[in-house]
Amino acid sequence: MWEQVPALLGVVVGAASSYVATNIAERNRWRRGRAERWDVKRLDAYASYANVLKQQLSIAQRMGAARGFPYAADPLDPEAGMTQLAENEVRRAAEWESVLLIGDAETIGAARAWHEAVWNVELYARGLKDDHTGWTRAVRQVSRARDAFYALARRDLDIAGPPPPSGNWPRAWQQEDEPI
Repeated sequence: MWEQVPALLGVVVGAASSYVATNIAERNRWRRGRAERWDVKRLDAYASYANVLKQQLSIAQRMGAARGFPYAADPLDPEAGMTQLAENEVRRAAEWESVLLIGDAETIGAARAWHEAVWNVELYARGLKDDHTGWTRAVRQVSRARDAFYALARRDLDIAGPPPPSGNWPRAWQQEDEPI
């Protein structure tokens, strides 16, 4: 009987090793799957939030165009725009909750800076500010805030490579023509 102990020990050690290795592999596979699911959810939350905020900015810029501010085409009557801004703000606030829930702290901070910059443009669109130089500064700030959000969102999602080219406003083609 004692001569079978080493063989029995080998079987027990082999089974235990197999169990531990399988358990570790399954746990790692589960963690990878969970991380991938959360990456997809973060991508969806960031993209949805960005799309709604971009719509809000577009409405504000169109209202601004109706008030005589530059860099936007297709003016929108401010009264009609106020309704659209209010409806869009409800959607933005709902999307914001998803960003708050699953975004990382720095990306959330950048998203907040971006929507606050959009709110500043809205003050001009609503007629609460009327300085053309301030409008230009506000529109440029929105571009910088948007760029910062995308850079941090890409980092949070572990997207390789540099962020997309800046969407600086006003665009070069929108600048006043230089005198000849």
